[in-house]
Amino acid sequence: MTASAPVPVVNLNDHAAGAAYLMEHADATALVVLDGQWPGRPVGSITKADLVRAAAAGTDLNDARIRDLLASRQEHAMKAIAIDDFGAPPSLHDLPVPAPGEDEVLVRVQASSVNGFDVSVANGRLKGMMEHRFPVVLGRDFAGTVEAAGPGVQSLRPGDAVFGVVTKPALGDGAFGEYVTAPVAYTARVPAGLDLAVAGALGLAGTAALAAVDAVAPLPGQTVLFSGATGDVGAFAVQLAAASGAYVISTARPGEDDDAFLRDLGAHATVNGTGDVPAAVTVLRPLGIHAVVHLAGNGLELADLLIPGGRIASTMGSQPGGLGGRALQATTVTAVPDRRTLERLADDVVRGQLSVPVQRTYPLADVPRALTDFAAGTRGKLAIGIA
Repeated sequence: MTASAPVPVVNLNDHAAGAAYLMEHADATALVVLDGQWPGRPVGSITKADLVRAAAAGTDLNDARIRDLLASRQEHAMKAIAIDDFGAPPSLHDLPVPAPGEDEVLVRVQASSVNGFDVSVANGRLKGMMEHRFPVVLGRDFAGTVEAAGPGVQSLRPGDAVFGVVTKPALGDGAFGEYVTAPVAYTARVPAGLDLAVAGALGLAGTAALAAVDAVAPLPGQTVLFSGATGDVGAFAVQLAAASGAYVISTARPGEDDDAFLRDLGAHATVNGTGDVPAAVTVLRPLGIHAVVHLAGNGLELADLLIPGGRIASTMGSQPGGLGGRALQATTVTAVPDRRTLERLADDVVRGQLSVPVQRTYPLADVPRALTDFAAGTRGKLAIGIA
């Protein structure tokens, strides 16, 4: 094994432990692999991720040789939907299976779902807001089984059924693929009675809905208006508010389909979301309402419907300073899908207090179409079946 400048190299027959040692002391993230014949012809490279993945899978690096790791890499390629640049069209890619880092697990994904965040990433709207490490695999929600655990993971082990949300400071890893690495802090076990297909559509939208309803904290008999109620977050939030005993008014598109969908979820009344929403709500509640969950539309117009001291929670960035001095409580909703929140949502589903309204399921290869359909408007969740 040699370290010829400028790039360290190894031989196909060298031990993996030696490669790990060389990487550490050469401060390298990859090594060129030679074929073992003098003078040595490059046949590929080995990366730190390959070594981490092998160790996480239980491989003894002192016994394994570089040729074994290269063969394993070929066996562990995966299909994923990714973008190669800002605004590039999402497409099916063949990518290496990622290696779990500190406090992460590698999950073999079986189910996922589309969220507004995925559409924003695919359209390049988060450029300058988050670091992008191309190719960026899309998808936040996941459900599947743990394949390997990274360093420091004690709570989960291979074979555990889990679900969660890919929550990382940079974009790159995503759930629209056969495998994903996810922090254990945003991963929970799937309880008995919860199907993986359902769990895969629960995490991000369910968390946002829970945060929104908790922010307005409706009491029994109080009136809550939901604007944008037929979407993925709204479909969860309507149920949560109705379960609290609140009187729920929801916006809907004209026609019976939206009205029936929302009433099945627990809404007591609907108003035409394409018309004069404040006027329609005033007819139902002329003295005002107690709370607004703002998922679509003009938040300031909706705030005018509130009684003094009323509450408004928005996923669209409404801030207390933007309420023009109104005597209201305003909250900007941030979804934090930590393990405790995920477990709470899963428990509600298992106990029959919350349903996951999946309207359609797409195969992995059809994710681009699912993103288009989501952007055009949908009722409830659009799920992705992967395994």
